[in-house]
Amino acid sequence: MIKFCLKRVAAVLLLLLLATSAQAQQRPQKATWIWYPGDYEIWLGNQMQNRRTERGTFFPVFWRMDSHYVLIDFHKDFDLAQPEEVELRAEGQYNVKLDGKPLTGAPTHLTVPAGKHRINLKVYNQATPPAVFVRGNTIASDASWLVTYEDKEWIDASGKTSDQSGTTWLQAGAWNFDSPEARPSAFKLPTEVRRAAQVERNGQSMLVDFGRETFGYIKLHGVKGKGQVAVYFGESKEEAQATETCETLEYLAVNQPQKGEQTTTLSKAFRYVNIRPEAGVSLDSVSLLYEYAPVAERGKFRCSDAQLNKIWDVAAYTMHLNTREFFIDGIKRDRWVWSGDAYQSYLMNYYLYFDTPTVNRTQWALRGKDPVTSHINTIMDYSFYWFISVYDAYQYTGDKAQVQQLYPRMQSLMDYCLNRRNKDGLMEGLAGDWVFIDWADGLSKKGEVSFEQLLLCRSLESMALCAKLVDDQTGAQKYQQLATDLKAKIFATYWNPGKGALVHSRVAGRPTDHVTRYANMFAIFFDYLSPEQEQQVKKSVLLNPQVPKITTPYMRFYELEALCAMGEQPYVLKEMKSYWGGILDLGATSFWEEYDPTKKGTEHLAMYGRPFGKSLCHAWGASPIYLLGKYYLGVKPLTPGYATYEVVPNLGGLQWMEGTVPTPQGDITVAASPKQLKVKGASGTGTLRFSSKSKPSCKGGKIASKGNGQYELTLEKGREYVVTYQAL
Repeated sequence: MIKFCLKRVAAVLLLLLLATSAQAQQRPQKATWIWYPGDYEIWLGNQMQNRRTERGTFFPVFWRMDSHYVLIDFHKDFDLAQPEEVELRAEGQYNVKLDGKPLTGAPTHLTVPAGKHRINLKVYNQATPPAVFVRGNTIASDASWLVTYEDKEWIDASGKTSDQSGTTWLQAGAWNFDSPEARPSAFKLPTEVRRAAQVERNGQSMLVDFGRETFGYIKLHGVKGKGQVAVYFGESKEEAQATETCETLEYLAVNQPQKGEQTTTLSKAFRYVNIRPEAGVSLDSVSLLYEYAPVAERGKFRCSDAQLNKIWDVAAYTMHLNTREFFIDGIKRDRWVWSGDAYQSYLMNYYLYFDTPTVNRTQWALRGKDPVTSHINTIMDYSFYWFISVYDAYQYTGDKAQVQQLYPRMQSLMDYCLNRRNKDGLMEGLAGDWVFIDWADGLSKKGEVSFEQLLLCRSLESMALCAKLVDDQTGAQKYQQLATDLKAKIFATYWNPGKGALVHSRVAGRPTDHVTRYANMFAIFFDYLSPEQEQQVKKSVLLNPQVPKITTPYMRFYELEALCAMGEQPYVLKEMKSYWGGILDLGATSFWEEYDPTKKGTEHLAMYGRPFGKSLCHAWGASPIYLLGKYYLGVKPLTPGYATYEVVPNLGGLQWMEGTVPTPQGDITVAASPKQLKVKGASGTGTLRFSSKSKPSCKGGKIASKGNGQYELTLEKGREYVVTYQAL
């Protein structure tokens, strides 16, 4: 009897399991438009970057522009419990096959019988990337579909298709185009109406102030007459008024017998707009169509210092303005995807938005296609930042798929770099190479610059780690050995014990005596220096006023990161307040491309030999977001995707601070004062590390002493821990 009951229970459980499985199979799946990975990103990057103009003239990029593959094959296999009606859409000419059999015409619907089947679509589109949208009840186009740009199969004289293929299939690319109507080629950033903060009228002319740096289209209301309206844009009032030298402008042709509206054709960056109608043209008012990327601001920071709070707010706004289809350099002048600028934006993004799709799109757009004929953006250091960014992204997001998809292009770019080493195995600028490093007067780029060798070494280490992820063990060993050998060569060549620093370069086979900050500060947070060498570099370089100072936020970022990595948060806090606070004291509403406190008045607006050439809203100016999140709140991943992480709060002289750091599965919140720490993580396992003069306590948490006033506490997901302690 007992056996019979158990059998009945087992049978019921099996039926329930089968029913649940069947329901899961029938549950509607989310469909999205898909394409060959990287192709849409490259195409969209071309569209965006070729919008740049200077004084109404088209201004193209400096590097080779690639394009999408024009013929793409899409397929996926399905096992259906019952027949299913499927909707089909494509961008381009297409055919459809079911189980290898072509269907007549270009069907928009397909009935797939029950059982195992393969759906295949082949799409041709010269103008925009081939893309497909497939939606049924359980069948849906998504990143699990396989795609290729070449079908390496053949047919013999009898008509038999080959039973072997050399075709390389990749997972499809996708973003968020989740309806048939949301065609990828029609994508535009959203806009919203903003009003002017102040308008100065001079007859029919207007000087309009929108209150702070912004981006979008100017809309003229109540326009009437026949003639032209000149619109002069300015990040400063001086620029908008300088009709002969402002960087951007637009002329609108008006032919309206009755009052109407007209909008400028290209979105632009500005705070001020100088609007000058010709005689015979009048207008009533002006508004702004603010164009933006709809990213959510998840990171937060507040502290006891009001100026630092404003620095964080303006940094976040600067980052917001420069987060568009991609992470771009600046909104006024270039509006291009520069790898060095983007690398910093990725890091800031991990502490502000944690928007992985924008990171992925930017990496694809920067890399472009094979064959490799130049460095990314033609800049040697920018190729290296790209390699490093790929593994960094995996560490923060845990997104292994992006590494797998990019790895072949990582290999070919690294081959290009390695083939450009000189006979001594070092990188040296060759014809067509731009050795950038930083904007700094008198900075030598001659010979073999130590900074470039350090970036190559870190790139090789990143390659080795990525090779392991994709199970390329031979590649992992090769890249790691190259990195090990190069690191030894760097210190044998450039380390000068008398100067306690890495020298800047080697020219004609001999190291120079010149010391700059660049290689030395990177060597610190790359963890390439011994503790003794770190202290020497801190004293002889980073805290030495005789070493030329850095005037760009771009490299100030790395300089301050190196100091934070050595526990110099009190000093860095003063530097942030002085440098970024100095920009705010000049009335800035976003952070600049460069700031030299010795300059006066309109000198701050000039760059590149032009009176208004400087970008007053530059992505690399937003770096306090990263510094405050990683080195003050003290949050960083220890294993990919924050599976494990650490929290090491450092007040750096603040009376209190609190903030939120976003992660893939939720947020980590931190609050700190000299007597109390509060930490909570939504996922993963964390380790809180802190110092205390007295024995700390935590209700419900077990604090471990590590000696010398150092303590640790394991953080379980979903729990808030409150630690009472006494800060050192």
